[in-house]
Amino acid sequence: MCHLLSLRYVLMPKSLKITTYLSLLFLLVVLGLLYAGYHFSSASIHELLTENRRLSRAIHNLTAEEQIGYATLEGQQINAAGTLVSQVRLVQTAIGDSQQILSEQLFEIAGDVIHFDALIVKFSDAYVHDGRERALYLWRRIYGEAEAPTEGQLITSGIRAPNRYEAITQSLNLNERQQFWQSIWNLANDPNALKDYGVRAVYGNPIYFKMQPDRVYLFKINSSGQLFPEIIYRY
Repeated sequence: MCHLLSLRYVLMPKSLKITTYLSLLFLLVVLGLLYAGYHFSSASIHELLTENRRLSRAIHNLTAEEQIGYATLEGQQINAAGTLVSQVRLVQTAIGDSQQILSEQLFEIAGDVIHFDALIVKFSDAYVHDGRERALYLWRRIYGEAEAPTEGQLITSGIRAPNRYEAITQSLNLNERQQFWQSIWNLANDPNALKDYGVRAVYGNPIYFKMQPDRVYLFKINSSGQLFPEIIYRY
């Protein structure tokens, strides 16, 4: 069989030989690029966490405790199916400035007990080298009491860099930004993926409460990654 294939190649017209050669060369190049891309994407996040001093400094500067936003109940009504529907406004605010609004979203949720689901990413004290942990949060979903978490509405897309962490984003070049934030979001599926590099994601119970129209629900996070609400009354 091998001799027959060799004979066919010898008898093949010259132009066809060149075309065949170029096709094989192109295939090898494509396979090489795919392998290199896979290898780079799996290794680069580790390199960023261990070698990028600007990124390390930006993470080190995360504040120990801060207000990250708030939620309010804007209205309620009974729909055609007889279900109570709540209009919930979720606002995210800037680091160090609770008056600066970074995003504002309005959701319609069945029921009045609302769940707010976030991914908490903790950086170990060994990583920041000062004996204190740092943490950041990524809002994931919002849903009602009668819904499964997987049926919840997305708060933030799993490929975006959060506006409030601009300092972290700015510490990276354009290619590194996409790689870093995509890898951080992927911790939702594999929370132990980066534990050897000082990063770990933890899943706490979603924050949930029965919302009242006369209250503002402030969301705060501390350095150990605890996300909690503080209730104040509207006047």
